[in-house]
Amino acid sequence: MPNSETVLTPPSVETREGRRRLPAFMSENITPIVAEWENFARTLTPTSDGMTPLALRDHIHQILQFVVVDIQSEQTPKEETIKSMGNKARKPDSTAAETHAALRLSGGFNIGQITSEYRALRASVIKLWRRTNPLMDEKDFEDLTRFNEAIDQELTESVTYYTDEVLRSKDLFIGILGHDLRSPVQAITLSAELMSRLGSLNERQIMLLGNMYDSAGRINALIDNLVDVTRARFGTSLAIIRSVMDFGYVAHQLVDETRAVHPSRDIKLNISPGSLKGEWDKARIGQVFSNLLSNACQYGFKDTSIEVGIASDRESVTLTISNRGVPIPAERISSIFNPLTRATAKTGQHASMNLGLGLYITNEIVAAHGGTIQVTSSEHQGTTFTLWFPRYRSKPALHLA
Repeated sequence: MPNSETVLTPPSVETREGRRRLPAFMSENITPIVAEWENFARTLTPTSDGMTPLALRDHIHQILQFVVVDIQSEQTPKEETIKSMGNKARKPDSTAAETHAALRLSGGFNIGQITSEYRALRASVIKLWRRTNPLMDEKDFEDLTRFNEAIDQELTESVTYYTDEVLRSKDLFIGILGHDLRSPVQAITLSAELMSRLGSLNERQIMLLGNMYDSAGRINALIDNLVDVTRARFGTSLAIIRSVMDFGYVAHQLVDETRAVHPSRDIKLNISPGSLKGEWDKARIGQVFSNLLSNACQYGFKDTSIEVGIASDRESVTLTISNRGVPIPAERISSIFNPLTRATAKTGQHASMNLGLGLYITNEIVAAHGGTIQVTSSEHQGTTFTLWFPRYRSKPALHLA
């Protein structure tokens, strides 16, 4: 790599009335430009803490060299238009901007910090150049325009590379969750099943095997939730496979399952007259019921009922799930659908150890169906989740809370 004294390339147009054109200025003032950029990079803490000057200014010389060469190269009006739209063809080899992004990614820099580096580089060059050349002619304006285009191209290459690498990491993470973590869980389940067939078991052994089955099931459910959250947080919508289904049938099925898991809880299902058929994802709707009913059982008072209501009209089906318990504080209602957030009660209940993914996934499923979800909570009325689902495919609605 060239040192800070390197002259990038001989300028094609050097002076006007004794003053340097922008490409010549950049070539001859690499030291102060690099110094300004390095000083800014050091402010990107804590990532830049402990980085050497060489690491901080990696590939700036090549980036500046590209800018200088680009400004000096011939460019037709058509090429100018293509470049302005970000469609300039690139070489198959990795560019300096991509390599810079790779090193910054491995160094822990985020996308905002990388973007700010280019913003600082742009500002540093223009500031230093204007100090020596306050008057500008048409050629100077053309050089400045092409300088900005070149910086934008380098920035685009860096951001694109960084984003692609992050997406690849996401896919790898989902793959690990979906395969590598399920394999040992499956081994636990199969081992428990095999042990149950080896012979007569005493009561304690049966209880332990039951715990193994239940724990493996909870781990699988957590893996499913984490995969869904990872996809949603990286901008990939939850997969929705629509088919004709009866909302009431799913309601009966999930309420019965919840009653079996929580036999001491009183869960009442009230279905208003009318057709409950529509096109929804049955498995995802089941997730919604499971998440909200589990939530109601967890946070509702043990001696109170959980009310499940389903009503319909020509265009939609509305689901309400209510429980009586310590209310959700008003200032927290807007954040309960965020991942890794849970509405723990202030008193009278033990804090849950779950990750708080259920409500986030529920919100994503409702939104993917083009529906809405609202929450009300008070001491007198209890907590009620109201969900609205259009019967058929429609434009996704905004999340409501």
